[in-house]
Formats: sequence, C-alpha cells, structure tokens
Amino acid sequence: MTVYPFLIHFGSFTVTGYGIMMMFAFLMAGWVYAREVERAGMDSAIAWDTVVFAVLGGLAGAKLYYAALVGDMAALFSRGGLVWYGGFAGGMLAVFAYMWWKRLPYRRLLDLISPALAAGYMIGRVGCFLVNDDYGRPTSLPWGMKFPRGSPPTTAGALEQQFHVTIPPGTPSDQVLAVHPAQLYEVALALLIFWYLWRIRVHRHAPGWLFGLYLVFTGGARLFVEFFRAKDDRFFGPFTLAQL
Repeated sequence: MTVYPFLIHFGSFTVTGYGIMMMFAFLMAGWVYAREVERAGMDSAIAWDTVVFAVLGGLAGAKLYYAALVGDMAALFSRGGLVWYGGFAGGMLAVFAYMWWKRLPYRRLLDLISPALAAGYMIGRVGCFLVNDDYGRPTSLPWGMKFPRGSPPTTAGALEQQFHVTIPPGTPSDQVLAVHPAQLYEVALALLIFWYLWRIRVHRHAPGWLFGLYLVFTGGARLFVEFFRAKDDRFFGPFTLAQL
C-alpha cells in the first residue's frame, strides 16, 4: 500500500494532516478531561486552563529537546522538529506549575487527566501517519506501507543513510520500500490504553494510582513499538534513546 501526505493548500500556505490532528488531539483531551473534572465536582475551567499550559509547555519542551538532540539551536525556529517525550516533559512541568500555583489537588487531577492523555496521544499519532513521519523499518508483512513522500521518503537510500537500516545488496537507492506503519501500531495501543483507563477510572484507588498506571502502559507501549521504528539513535544494540 502506498500512502501520501495529507495536505490542504490555501494559496502559498499549507496545512498538514499533522497540524490538524494535533489541534483535534488537544481539543479531544480537553473535552475528556473537562468531563472528568465535572464528574469529580470541580469547575471544568480547570481542565481548559490545564490544556493551555500543556500546549505551551509541550511545544516548548518538544522544540527544546529536538534542538538539543540535533545540536542546532536554529532548529527552535523551524516548522518541524517536535519530539514527543520532550513535549510530554515540558507539558507536564507546565501543568505541575499551574496546579501548584492554583493549589489544586494534583494527584486527583492527574488521575482524572490520564484517559484524556491516552486519547490525545492516539489522535496525535494519526497526525504522524498523515504526514508520513515516524514510520518503521522495512517489512514484507502484508500491511507494510510505502511512503514515497515521507519525512524522509522510505527509499532504500534514505533508510540506509539516515536510519542505518540494513538494505539487501543490489537494491536501487531510489526504490521505495514497504515499512512497518509504526504510527498505527501506537494508535491501536493508545486506543486500548484509553479504553482500559476509561473502564477502571470509577473504581476506588489511591490518588495518583491511575496516572501511574497510564505511565506504565504508555511506557510499555512505546518500548514495544520502538523495536519496529526506523530510528537513527540506537545506542545499545536494538535499543533507542526513547526506550530509556
């Protein structure tokens, strides 16, 4: 299956599928979180204030981490270059700062936001798929996908040079290869995490327990999917920086 980036053009301005999905991700996460905050008897404005802080902190963290990773501070001003775990760290720091400032019960609120985080992440990874980014290694499985205009394209040359993927000798460098749709693997896993957290959220548990469960599940899912990803930061055999 061959997949091309989803783009909408308005004259010289282009809107990517990633940008659209990121907007929906924050809106969906905010809506789910607001529902949970209201269910807990609190003002839903807390949820939307949290989303604002998460967006600002997340964007700052994602860009700062990427700039540090590539060793070029000019990357802060590029259109692309957003690293999820940098964004997660920056977003959580901003959210913690907001909760501390407002003297809010942060453990309780982190439990309430856990399903929303899974839902937002799921939609965000759909955006990665639509922009043809964060795909996996070459595969012969029937659901393998080709991204001839990906970031970068899944050509033999690009995969070998940028991600150090072993390519069979004699393969033309411009041949587009089918790869694991790793983005969709994460979408499926995030959906399962959301479903489970949503199902057990009403059970009695210690404050902070549900958020801890979210971290364990999400970390485990990322650990698993990274083995299929095309990455240039493998530092110890098959392990990547994200698996730390």
